[in-house]
Amino acid sequence: MYINSDIEEYNYVRVSKLGIEHTYTRKRTVLVFACDNCGVEFRRLKGSMDPKRISNNYFHCCSDCDSKKFAQRKGVERKKIWDMPASSTLPINRF
Repeated sequence: MYINSDIEEYNYVRVSKLGIEHTYTRKRTVLVFACDNCGVEFRRLKGSMDPKRISNNYFHCCSDCDSKKFAQRKGVERKKIWDMPASSTLPINRF
C-alpha cells in the first residue's frame, strides 16, 4: 500500500582544482509503502520504480517477503471471486 513520499537531502564536499572546498547538496525522492503481505513499512527510491505502480491499484511486497508466493496466493483469492455464482449471497470483500 502506498503511504507517501519523502525527500532525502545529502550534503557533499568536493575540492576544486585550486584546492577550494565547495559544498553541494543532492535530493532524491523516496516512496514509503506498507507491505501488503506482512504490514511492515518499507522505502524505495522513486527513480527505481515504474510510475504506474506508485498507487494503491497495485500490491506492494517488501524485500523480506517472498513476492512470488504472495502473488500466487492473491491469484487464488481472485479466482475464488471469479468462480463464485452470481446468485451467491456471500459478500465479495469476505475474501
